Amino acid sequence: MAERAGDEEPRWLDEQEKAAWTGLISLVLLLPGKLESPLRERHGITLFEYLVLSHLSETPERQLRMGELAFLASGSLSRLSNVVKRCEQRGWVVRSPDPADGRYTLARLTDSGFDIVRGAAPTHLRAVRSLVLDSLNATDQKALARIAEKMRIVPDDFT
Repeated sequence: MAERAGDEEPRWLDEQEKAAWTGLISLVLLLPGKLESPLRERHGITLFEYLVLSHLSETPERQLRMGELAFLASGSLSRLSNVVKRCEQRGWVVRSPDPADGRYTLARLTDSGFDIVRGAAPTHLRAVRSLVLDSLNATDQKALARIAEKMRIVPDDFT
């Protein structure tokens, strides 16, 4: 009987690997909450809602296909669909079939949604600067961007 890949003896982490791993997992688990807290307190929105609205606001027509929006916001299509539904109920986003290809759905930011993201942007920017960017020099920022690109994780339902 052949051994399965998961049956070999694990390669334990050395000190450098352990420091890298614990640093990364700390960022992954703690940073989103710290970025979300001021958005919730001041604007009543989650970090993911902000990212969705923000990405829509940055496009020329304030609209994107749902799949592209999910990728940009680093979320699954199902999570995005739930968030966009809530944003639709608040009057911030509308969905419609893509006229270029009806198999796709477009999400479009409304004027009301644009007002929300415009108001929340300074809050988010201050948090990003204080929690991430201000403690990194230009070399660190480039390294972080390079590492993030190497480790890019795409949601399972991204098509």
